[in-house]
Amino acid sequence: MKNLKLGLLPTSLYFLCLFLFGATFSPAPPKVHTVEISQMRFNPDTLVVSKGDTIVFVNKDLVTHDVTEVSGKSWKSPALTSGDTWRMVALKTTDYFCSYHPVMKGKIEVK
Repeated sequence: MKNLKLGLLPTSLYFLCLFLFGATFSPAPPKVHTVEISQMRFNPDTLVVSKGDTIVFVNKDLVTHDVTEVSGKSWKSPALTSGDTWRMVALKTTDYFCSYHPVMKGKIEVK
């Protein structure tokens, strides 16, 4: 019984320190992801991110494109000419496309 009490002491001290010093576990900081637009495609066409991550779309194509949310069109980038970039913060899973070239499609999957 004496050994059992001594074995619990370090664990108890650990939790006591967490309580007294207000230790908290913060989530990982947001990341920045890049989607390149080239050869009439979004690359990668599916991007898995965490909520709050930033996605940068870079137009490396010779023609103008945009990035438009599919359902309800709740967000849309401005026209992106060659070399332009546009940033957005990922809040939910969504599909998107280029309104100039509707065959160009992509997906943002928020985990």
